[in-house]
Amino acid sequence: MPVTTGKAAENEVGLPLDRRALKRATLPFQQPSLPLCLWQLATSLLPFLVLSVAMYHLLAWSLWATWALAVPAAGCVVRLFIIQHDCGHGAFFRSRRLNDILGTLCSLATVTPYAMWRRQHAGHHSHWNNLDRRNAGADIYSSCLTLEEYRAMSGWRRWLYRVIQHPLVALVALPPIVFLLLYRVPFDSPRAWRAERRSVYLTNMALLVLFIGLAVLVGFRAVLLVQVPILMLAATAGIWLFSIQHRFERARWMREDEWDPVAASLGGSSYLKLPAVLQWFTGNIGFHHVHHLNPRIPNYRLQACHRANPALAAVPPVPVWRVFASWRLALWDEKLGRLVPFPEHGETG
Repeated sequence: MPVTTGKAAENEVGLPLDRRALKRATLPFQQPSLPLCLWQLATSLLPFLVLSVAMYHLLAWSLWATWALAVPAAGCVVRLFIIQHDCGHGAFFRSRRLNDILGTLCSLATVTPYAMWRRQHAGHHSHWNNLDRRNAGADIYSSCLTLEEYRAMSGWRRWLYRVIQHPLVALVALPPIVFLLLYRVPFDSPRAWRAERRSVYLTNMALLVLFIGLAVLVGFRAVLLVQVPILMLAATAGIWLFSIQHRFERARWMREDEWDPVAASLGGSSYLKLPAVLQWFTGNIGFHHVHHLNPRIPNYRLQACHRANPALAAVPPVPVWRVFASWRLALWDEKLGRLVPFPEHGETG
């Protein structure tokens, strides 16, 4: 059911919704807790370090056993990325300085320049699922062409777009390129972003020192066999996670005149219901509708906020098994008001 604009509206399942009251109801959950901060940091960083050390030791015994540990190690990197993400929103600690320090340190594990990513991600939160502001800034997490825009493309551009959107490309080939190569340069950033551009090069220098130091200790081959699989798996999981939260069967894309943050939160951001272990590794970010409604809520309070507010709890979940089907949904059909798969070849003209 469409979400209307204005102060009073309805949510996805038709419950009366007062936008201002809903926003106010989230405010108690945006208060950080230092014990929870430290506990989450400890339970993310320490397992990552233990698993990394274990992988280096296992190399002499079995490469496959080493790579098996890369899966939970990559999960810990995703969890550290969510902490870095919270720091970028000023949500993890009360202190902005502490958020910036921890976010910068997390970037050594996630290989994602903190200051640059924070500013680019702010653009995502200003216009997600807004059809008229898709070019307002870098946004690799949610992008969408309309069906008519796709049909207006030349044949080779349609072919190229379909190739890029194919799961083997979008979920397997591109994520490592984005995190390992694209994030090494200040892409899509104006010259005026001096501090953010500088952070890219400083992060690169810190990573170079870190990896050279590891190579001196354990050997260059060992570093490649341990760190590259972890980073590739984490990159794939991260791109998948953020993308699916704006591309699902009930997702709504809106024009500027009907877009507002509450409508876009409840209709354009998913509630991805994950098994407990995946929810832990992904830092509760499956409650993405709550996160977009109030980005200042730390990830360790998202679930509590979801459960405490009927309008949020009533948002239908996206089961994990529906994730794979969602990748067929590539275009926004403005006439039907829903995401649709690519048309058959005979329908593209």
